[in-house]
Amino acid sequence: MARRSLLTGDERRRLFEPPVTDREVARFYTLSPVDLEWLEERRGPANKLGAAVQMALLRHPGFGWSPGEMVPEIVLRFLSDQVHVAPEALSEYSTRPPTRVEHASQLHQRLGLRLFVRGDLRQAVSIAAIAARATDKGGPIVEALIAELRRRGIILPSPDTLERVGLAGRSQARRMAAEDLLAPISLSQLERIDQLLVNDPELKKSALAWLRDIPESPSAASMSGITERLAYVRAIGIDPAITESIHERRFDQYAREGAVAPAFLLSGYSVGRRRATVVAQLIFLESRLSDAAADMFDKMVGSLFAKGRRGRERKYQASSREVSQIMRLFSGVIGAVDQARVDGGDVLDRIDAQVGWWKVLAAKPKIDALAALAIEDPLVSAADRYGALRRFVPTFLEHMRFRAGTGGAPLLKALEILRDLNLSGRREIPDDAPLPFASKHWKALVKPIGGPINRRLYETAVAATLRDRLRSGDVWIEGSRSYKRFADYLLPKDEVAAEAETLPVNVEMGAYLAERAGLLDQRLAVFSRRLAKDDLVGVTLKGEELSVTPVKANAPDEARSLDRAIDALLPRVRITELLREVDALTGFSSMFRELRSGKVHDNPSCILAAVLADATNLGLERMANASQGVTYAQLAWTQSWYLSEENYKAALARIIEVHHAQPFARHWGDGQASSSDGQFFRSGRRRGGAGEVNAKYGPEPGLRIYTHLSDMHGSFHTRVLSATSSEAPYVLDGLIGRGGGEHYTDTGGATDHVFALCHLLGYRFVPRLRDLQDRRLAIIGAKPRHKILEPLLGRPIRVDVIEENWDDIVRLAASIKAGSVAPSVMLKKLSAFKRQNRLDMALAEVGRIERTLFTLDWLESPQLRRRCQAGLNKSEARHALAQAVFVHKQGRIADRTLHNQEHRASGLNLVIAAIALWNTLYMQRAVEHLREREVAAPDELLAHLSPMSWAHVGLTGDYLWADAATAGGFRPLNDPADRLYRAA
Repeated sequence: MARRSLLTGDERRRLFEPPVTDREVARFYTLSPVDLEWLEERRGPANKLGAAVQMALLRHPGFGWSPGEMVPEIVLRFLSDQVHVAPEALSEYSTRPPTRVEHASQLHQRLGLRLFVRGDLRQAVSIAAIAARATDKGGPIVEALIAELRRRGIILPSPDTLERVGLAGRSQARRMAAEDLLAPISLSQLERIDQLLVNDPELKKSALAWLRDIPESPSAASMSGITERLAYVRAIGIDPAITESIHERRFDQYAREGAVAPAFLLSGYSVGRRRATVVAQLIFLESRLSDAAADMFDKMVGSLFAKGRRGRERKYQASSREVSQIMRLFSGVIGAVDQARVDGGDVLDRIDAQVGWWKVLAAKPKIDALAALAIEDPLVSAADRYGALRRFVPTFLEHMRFRAGTGGAPLLKALEILRDLNLSGRREIPDDAPLPFASKHWKALVKPIGGPINRRLYETAVAATLRDRLRSGDVWIEGSRSYKRFADYLLPKDEVAAEAETLPVNVEMGAYLAERAGLLDQRLAVFSRRLAKDDLVGVTLKGEELSVTPVKANAPDEARSLDRAIDALLPRVRITELLREVDALTGFSSMFRELRSGKVHDNPSCILAAVLADATNLGLERMANASQGVTYAQLAWTQSWYLSEENYKAALARIIEVHHAQPFARHWGDGQASSSDGQFFRSGRRRGGAGEVNAKYGPEPGLRIYTHLSDMHGSFHTRVLSATSSEAPYVLDGLIGRGGGEHYTDTGGATDHVFALCHLLGYRFVPRLRDLQDRRLAIIGAKPRHKILEPLLGRPIRVDVIEENWDDIVRLAASIKAGSVAPSVMLKKLSAFKRQNRLDMALAEVGRIERTLFTLDWLESPQLRRRCQAGLNKSEARHALAQAVFVHKQGRIADRTLHNQEHRASGLNLVIAAIALWNTLYMQRAVEHLREREVAAPDELLAHLSPMSWAHVGLTGDYLWADAATAGGFRPLNDPADRLYRAA
């Protein structure tokens, strides 16, 4: 039987072998003057070098030097240079076992070390178990074990022993976590948990499988299905607080495993592990089902108002004939009045004679109806679909546990009234019922003066208000993850100060405002002088309007010719071969670890095929039919257990790391600048929640994939957005964790809030502004000092609002910097407040300062405008490649769940990154080839090239994974002339 392994080959090399890079060798093996003094006392060159090697290897990796063990040449040379002994002298030392033993004993004493003995095993397993509380991955477990043994001055045992100890520690950690999690669970609850894995004849599946099959399509039936599952989970009665007894990551591991493991597989687990996994899944399901219900409520309430709006539009269209008749009628009336004015006749007689009073009076009902239609409130048109609202709102209110701060008490009271009415069957709303609506007009509509409350309007308005309050976090759902209290997303107040120190701005309010005010005034003064002198390239002031000449593409003809020459030299390659070669270079497939054990897949072809099935939109079944060496069952298992979002991110990061390290990629940038843009993909579904309609992209529903791209063409982040959502909240999501630098977006990504947070977090936000006339410059102070700028200035910055909310601004920025919350989550919640939230206002004011400073940069620097355009052009090239790769099913994303849509996007992004890396490698070889033949390929032209070409890549056809195995090395470049003679 094969030995169970805990580590991958790369991890073993990293942890157990001496380093071989210059930096690491210098870090670990530089000898101190005291070391050299001691070594100098050894007799003879061989003894000096041999003792130095033993000393070095005892310190790192920590095993010492075993007889017959080869010392890496780079390590040996580094040590021999320090002791001034030729490396060849080590061979003489190796023939003297007594001397080696004597030196080892002396070094043990000198360095305070001792051997690992059998009695250390129990303690070592405990150390590994502590590390394994948070992870099942072998690398971190063994790394923590090694670090603790070194700290205790224990020479490391053999690598096999370390792995066995790590496995034992992981097993102990799993067992202890399961025991801790199950300790509060009663026997009756355990019986119900066990029954979840038994096949139910009515459901035709296990109860656990039914619970995990959450309806996605927005409908009353789906809402009932979700709440039925939620009630089932709650009836088991597991307290979510029991998760505090184990590490958060261990709980997440149980929950992730429980989300994909089929009942038959869970049945094969040990009793403790099986029950712990199911318990974690139930706790996770309770929050997930709550989120799913709230998401569906949000969509369905929004749909009521959208359908009401479309209904009004249809009425407008249907009334066009009546409007035309009335317009002609009043044209006649105006003509009669004018004629009476000219000839001095009686106006009323003239109207009666020329038009007819009976026609004017007969038109009044039509006029009243059209007037009512024109001023009809969206609430009224939404309430016309009250029957549809009643099919899902009572169910939602019955099963959700709402909470709110003091300001939300009226809404909670209104929800309680509706619940009571639903239970009792009564129809009348009490006269003293609260009206928790932000709009005064809604209050007047719902409760006319002197009249009773309109039930239809009241319930519709309460539902719409609840949706808005849930979005903003003013009202939250108990047990939800996506609809928590606003403050719960932020760092605790006592942790803000330490994290705020890492922000790249002065967080002392007075100093910050003084510095920005001085800078803003200085920049406005310089800009006004240059504008008056007409000293701005491409910028002119015509009357009160500022005109900016659009930036044109600046790629010279020579660059386009060079691009064609290089493309012609790129080897022709199948996508299977390309992925194999990139994997051989980067090892990205090893980043896809099994969800349970963290082990690497034993058949990398399955990983590559499953990723490509996502990337090309082919799907698993058709990929299996078109593939050699993989089956559908293998691909389905691989997708469930290996293709998680976490693993996709790790694999992508590995490819991007290697890509950015390529010398040729430096022609395009240094990796600090980046751009982001959304790309629309049709869904082809008008029902089922697969996509939404955005008129910008035509009448078909769809969604957008929003991607971040480095200036070196590394596609390093992606996420799925609805077709109708704003891109602005998501700009920062892909930047957190990266170094600061310029980030380019189109106008859709530019809001004052994004300007503010980018500045506070150390990024230079550079959107392409197309609506300068609508974005006024801001000043700090009541009166402008620069007359020429008056037409361009908006209202002054409200410094008082910033001062009042400065601590909250810093807390928000620190929370995002610490990774406590995603920027998009907070920006969407701030934008959801119907009445402007004070933090929202203050952040916008900070953003107005930064937007003004940026606008001045934009107007003064044509180089900045060109850099922005070039960055966005790189995103456009990436979009073109994405369309070419995502070729199957007419490029439509038919997946209905966000989870599956995100898998498509992640697979597509990974394959694009692999193609870009492969192209970069061969573009460098092609340029070297051209230069050898004295073809001009100067560096300044290479900056205009892109590695996003695909004409040479075979993206479709049969996927022959076995044949794609490569022997290593580079392919020969393509001979353009050979295509005339190549067999078809």
